[in-house]
Amino acid sequence: MLEEIIIAGFGGQGVMSMGQLIAYAGMLEGKSVSWLPSYGPEQRGGTANCAIVVSDELVGSPLVTRPTTAIVLNNPSFDKFEPRVRPGGLLLLNSSLVVRASGRKDIKVIEINATDLANDLGNSRVTNMILLGAFLEYRKIVSIESIVESLKKVLSPDKHHLIDVNKQALKKGASLVNIARI
Repeated sequence: MLEEIIIAGFGGQGVMSMGQLIAYAGMLEGKSVSWLPSYGPEQRGGTANCAIVVSDELVGSPLVTRPTTAIVLNNPSFDKFEPRVRPGGLLLLNSSLVVRASGRKDIKVIEINATDLANDLGNSRVTNMILLGAFLEYRKIVSIESIVESLKKVLSPDKHHLIDVNKQALKKGASLVNIARI
């Protein structure tokens, strides 16, 4: 198994956290991982992305130029990364903010109105976790349980009270993929 992932959006949308969670969960499960962040000087509002590689074998390079999966949270990231997804890959979109549709027929596209769903859960900051739950249900590269365990490392101790809502968001995202398969 080799999964090469790009996660991209605005700073403050939890792009880096998603990547860290996947990497930590992969390590917990004994997989080889890499996580490579990329962002401008803006902490919030500027564009940000990260590349994650999860493999059963040693990771040769942390660079991802032709991802097997792109998780896209905004329009500028859609424009940049949609063409890069390798044929047969997955493009997972936050359709609450990405208003363009992919015209590609050689990839699987899943659109989830994650921001709206996060607001329904009472916390717009779990938009990323809804998308992460959907991704994990579709690709099954690490378990949701390992992600929840990893939250304890990625979130600072004063944010551990948010683990439950993050877990709810992960499960919500996973359930949406299950419904789409029926």
